[in-house]
Amino acid sequence: MSHLPFDDTADFTNADRGFVTALDPAVITADDGRVIWDNDSYAFLDAPCPDTAHPSLWRQARLCARQGLYEVTEGIYQVRGLDLSNMTLVEGERGVVVIDPLISAETAAAALALYRGHRGDRPVTALIYTHSHGDHFGGALGVLPPGTEAGVPVLAPAGFLEHAVSENVYAGNAMLRRAMYMYGDSLAKAPDGQIGAGLGMTTSTGTLTLIPPTVDITHTGQEEVLDGVRIVFQLTPGTEAPAEMNFLFPDHRALCLAENATHTMHNIVTLRGAVVRDARVWSRYLDEAVELFGDAADVAFASHHWPTWGRENVREFLTAQRDLYAYLHDQTLRMLNAGLTGPEIAETIKLPPALEKCWHARGYYGSLSHNVKAVYQRYLGWFDGNPAHLWEHPPVESAERYVECMGGADAVVAKARTYAEAGDLRFAATLLNHVVFADAAHPAARTELAGVYRRLGHGAENGPWRNFYLMGAKELEEGAGTLALDSASPEMAMALTVEQLIDSLAVRVDGPRAWDKELVIDLVVTDGSATAPVRHRLTLHNGALTHRTAGPGAGSWAPAGLTLTLSKPQLLSVLAGEGLAGIEQSGDASLLGELIAVLTEPDRSFPIVTP
Repeated sequence: MSHLPFDDTADFTNADRGFVTALDPAVITADDGRVIWDNDSYAFLDAPCPDTAHPSLWRQARLCARQGLYEVTEGIYQVRGLDLSNMTLVEGERGVVVIDPLISAETAAAALALYRGHRGDRPVTALIYTHSHGDHFGGALGVLPPGTEAGVPVLAPAGFLEHAVSENVYAGNAMLRRAMYMYGDSLAKAPDGQIGAGLGMTTSTGTLTLIPPTVDITHTGQEEVLDGVRIVFQLTPGTEAPAEMNFLFPDHRALCLAENATHTMHNIVTLRGAVVRDARVWSRYLDEAVELFGDAADVAFASHHWPTWGRENVREFLTAQRDLYAYLHDQTLRMLNAGLTGPEIAETIKLPPALEKCWHARGYYGSLSHNVKAVYQRYLGWFDGNPAHLWEHPPVESAERYVECMGGADAVVAKARTYAEAGDLRFAATLLNHVVFADAAHPAARTELAGVYRRLGHGAENGPWRNFYLMGAKELEEGAGTLALDSASPEMAMALTVEQLIDSLAVRVDGPRAWDKELVIDLVVTDGSATAPVRHRLTLHNGALTHRTAGPGAGSWAPAGLTLTLSKPQLLSVLAGEGLAGIEQSGDASLLGELIAVLTEPDRSFPIVTP
């Protein structure tokens, strides 16, 4: 750690700059009294770094834990530390433009109230979503409660709605469970427990909402005026999110960088799971931002962390972030083409010294190790080219054989203990993991592995790595417990297209149970307007539920076994198993029951979308 510039306190100065007031106490509750955000629980970070934390991550957590209302520049404010993300407020002629209303309606409402307590009861005159992750739109109804959104423009990058409601639907359960590990919200907030996630402290657990956009940003250079505030946009699709954008406030000389450039190395693929991002494209859009806005911005701020002030500092920050993603992409490809596998590249690659010493390039949220593997995955997939890895046994079966070869569970545990005592925690974890998979009830293996995971977590500079290790230890000692999935908000469900709703059904079909089923159902969905209703045909055949939308040639379709004419809210009721009462139908209504019978149990498959 001696190579890191701990004597450089510029980040602390910038994190405190413009401070106006804090929320006291910094505890936010839901209507039922449940605590959904408690920033005061991180007060222990004021103490010196203990042996149970990486000094660099401890430093980042101290910065991220700062909370309150801050002035970015005249007319632009941020509320930080009341959720994983920041809410930005830009004052206009009549009210205030809100950028990224946090994850939960409750935290968003508290953030807006904190601002209004200092700046007056200004109405929200526009809403901007920088990108399609839930921590940037979920609190929408907290700043625009039902009945107040009429006539208020809601801006988002093109493709926002599709990605906002679909990115985590199809693999929703698996992603949500991994997100619980990634953010570690259920861990104790303590020096030996959860100390943040690198991008922020953790995720709030309130009510996720969504107000659909009314204005799409479709091209770079597009200019909009909101409540007298002029904004110039840069589309950056395929960077940190599939739909994302940066934008400049030219009259304020202030640049919003969304989540494309923050004070950490970001993820090329998150540990919770996601489509692999394109580091090459990410770098190019940052370079374009330098070209477009480098001479026009005196301050750059993002939807996480603290701003960067000074035109030259902004250019230097963006240039280093650009070089970071370009370097890890290009060097991974160079070594990949030299025959190295993802894990080998991850152990070999080194950042240039200038980036290595750059605090905002450190791996607090993404990491060089797992980002390299993500780039490898993007180009070559899961297979490393070694035939031995082409058809391996699955984990339990492999573990049983490894443990048998090594003399049984007790012998492996004893051997693993010697590796742990010698400081080789990585191999100790590998050995103990084989025992736990071969004999899940082996008490010594579970205890030893929990201890190794805890030591690995306490030494991790990366926040999600720390949380994954500590959550693994917690689960080994306390059991997995029940995975609590939050029900979708009505706004999220209504935002899904009919095609996406049908797709969410298709991934719930239990294939073997449906092998011998053949049925065709037409959904004629009306939207209450004068436009013609759209016919969607669902076909269950060979265990696969496919669908098509009426187009040219639809008039020649053979009649369906069942036709339902219904509105989208009625369709949601049908999919929730509430029956066909009040719905126009023709044909054999029992076919709907046959379809429902081959579905797995509803998984509340509209989970919180995380960054």
